[in-house]
Amino acid sequence: MRPSLTLGSGASGAHGILATMAVPKIVLFYVFTPLPDPEAIRLWQHTLAASNDLTGRILISEHGINATVGGDLDDVKKYVRGTRSYAPFKDADIKWSEGLGDDFPRLSVKVRSEIVTFGAPEELKVDANGVVGGGVHLSPHQVHELVGERGDDVVFFDGRNAFEAQIGKFKNAIVPDVDTTRDFVSQLDSGEYDHLKNKPVVTYCTGGVRCEVLSSLMRSRGFEEVYQLDGGIVRYGEAFGDDALWEGSLYVFDKRMTMNFSDHTEVIGRCTICANPTSRYQDFDDDDGRGLRLVCTDCAF
Repeated sequence: MRPSLTLGSGASGAHGILATMAVPKIVLFYVFTPLPDPEAIRLWQHTLAASNDLTGRILISEHGINATVGGDLDDVKKYVRGTRSYAPFKDADIKWSEGLGDDFPRLSVKVRSEIVTFGAPEELKVDANGVVGGGVHLSPHQVHELVGERGDDVVFFDGRNAFEAQIGKFKNAIVPDVDTTRDFVSQLDSGEYDHLKNKPVVTYCTGGVRCEVLSSLMRSRGFEEVYQLDGGIVRYGEAFGDDALWEGSLYVFDKRMTMNFSDHTEVIGRCTICANPTSRYQDFDDDDGRGLRLVCTDCAF
């Protein structure tokens, strides 16, 4: 990111220039809404992000937009204002976090059949209010109320790839053995989770976008009482940190790789080589996440 230079009033050049580093920020958001011309939205979003020197990934489909981008604070603010100027996106729930300054290698803005790839675009229905037939949205506090009322009957269902849950998850959550989001459909159709169909199921994921689709897939397959954590783990961590039902760190899809919600985050991950506690991932593949393994600093190579 570019440093900005402010001229001072000192006599010497050394004291007359105050160098202030730009503040890097990352924003994560999605909106499910009908988009009749995804290509036009792609061109507009690419121009808006590129003109503000942002990097990251933006996916667009006929169902909406899913974006994670980063850059200097002022530039990100301009991008957010520009995005919200489009009426269907004006109420987007923008999740902010601290960046490193070079969190993404480039800007990628693409049109896809799905903004989160479950491999079932024909099953997803959206209208101006979002996903049709999805789970009931619960705020972090409402999730606690549900657990208070229903106790151990409440099932937390992880909507992420299994490797993400190795460093952080909700206590006693069910973590499906999936390598990619596409695997969820076959998992649900296998009958492995049919015993949950009459239980209160709370789906959760990083920022909420995967649960929008997952909860609708579950409901269409006969799960009777499906909820989704509104705003995902990010909003839950902002509300309760590490002092409630969440345990461990949050995996994020940028150079940071992990986020903690407090100064006393529990380390629940284990090194795949020596089994010592760690939340450190090492990439053994090609940056798409599937080659990541937990490896502590002592075993890193």
